[in-house]
Amino acid sequence: METLPLDLSQSVSESALETFLEGCRLKAETCGKPQLISISVASEALDPLAVLESIYEEGEPHFYVERPQEGVALAGAEVAVKHAPGDGSRFSDVSAFIRETLENAIAVGDASLPFFGPHFFCGFSFFETVEADGPFPPSTVFVPSWQVSVSNGACVATANVLVRSDSDVNAIATRIWKANTKFKSIDYASVEVSAELADRSEWRIEKTSESGGTSKFHESVSQALEDIDRGAFEKIVLARAQDLKANQSFHPLEILNVLRDRYPDCYSFSFANGKGQSFIGASPERLVKAEEGRLSTDALAGSAPRGQSARSDALLGAELLNSVKDRFEQRVVLDSICRRLEAMGVSIETDDQPRLKRLSNVQHLYNEIRGMIPEGLGVLELVAQLHPSPAVGGSPREEACARIPEYERFERGLYAGPIGWVNSKLEGEFIVSIRSALVDGDRARLYAGVGIVTGSVPEKEIQETDLKFKALLENLI
Repeated sequence: METLPLDLSQSVSESALETFLEGCRLKAETCGKPQLISISVASEALDPLAVLESIYEEGEPHFYVERPQEGVALAGAEVAVKHAPGDGSRFSDVSAFIRETLENAIAVGDASLPFFGPHFFCGFSFFETVEADGPFPPSTVFVPSWQVSVSNGACVATANVLVRSDSDVNAIATRIWKANTKFKSIDYASVEVSAELADRSEWRIEKTSESGGTSKFHESVSQALEDIDRGAFEKIVLARAQDLKANQSFHPLEILNVLRDRYPDCYSFSFANGKGQSFIGASPERLVKAEEGRLSTDALAGSAPRGQSARSDALLGAELLNSVKDRFEQRVVLDSICRRLEAMGVSIETDDQPRLKRLSNVQHLYNEIRGMIPEGLGVLELVAQLHPSPAVGGSPREEACARIPEYERFERGLYAGPIGWVNSKLEGEFIVSIRSALVDGDRARLYAGVGIVTGSVPEKEIQETDLKFKALLENLI
């Protein structure tokens, strides 16, 4: 990727921008390849979610992720370039698309800005194959037409455009200039919101169905325990899916605002397909982060509720830390992640014992794993190696995951799949899209899963998924 220090926040004129874009058009004509132009400028304090809400269009794809505890938020909408490969080799296919796009990209602005340059927003389904008429294909990657980011108080606005040999550079320059002026210092009061948030005082939501219901889930857990006893696998993660219908349409960004306030230590996220459907959630689990040659990932498993008092909360946490069943479940996840990273040449570091990860309504056992990334490896190569982890699939991975559809009897889609972003250095961050829901107008499908190992009790697994459903429902309304 070529980088140019042109700064639109200074004295560059719209005519100078047109001249620059004409040069990009000529380059596209000469090399026979469209050029992706990415222009980043520092802006005044922005809330990316508020910006996204201000210009939200149901018919346009969008991506959003925020972790308030880390002071990081990233939003993008509309499409500059997009790719949706089919089944098989999807991670390498997306990686090849990103590398080829970057070979014909020009990033403009101060390269030291956080989230500088084009970012590729990616969503992968849990399984490599999905239903042909499902809301999301097995993999989607797009560079948004505009992007707003915040990192530790530093705000950056980015405009992305694909310049072809026959592009109208005058029209492109005008569009970029207007977007640049708008996002450098957006006046929320003067913005005409494209989708007003509804009055939720008369919410009515009903459960319409659940694939198989609790009796079938009880049966599946019991069968999985029998399979574990006979040595088919050590662990399998089974989920339930509940379908809801409301008397009003769900608004994904309204829900996101609730999620980020209630779960500041989780990743609030939304991935919209531009056809009216959004996959949203608040995930406590990072699949992998690659930054400046280092990686970090989480080994998270085992669950316990939060207590109503400090004493009861500490007691529940102590019981979780001393639970043979939960410690074994978390250890399976930890060992699998470490083994897969070491096979890629990553020298890893982690604590000897798990710690508690306390969220607002549940607590987990977890280890943070850190390591140096061998030269030449991008974040998508790490994603391909780590997904699905035993935290959402099972162990051994192939044996357990092959049985999940048989037990669950519904399409997972993006549930528990990797969602995240890749930058021009081929680094980035991906989360595991759990604690999630698919919203589509006045309908929503909620997902909740649990890990099944020796010692699991079907009734307790139903209780745990019921607790997760309750939290999701509370966030929807």
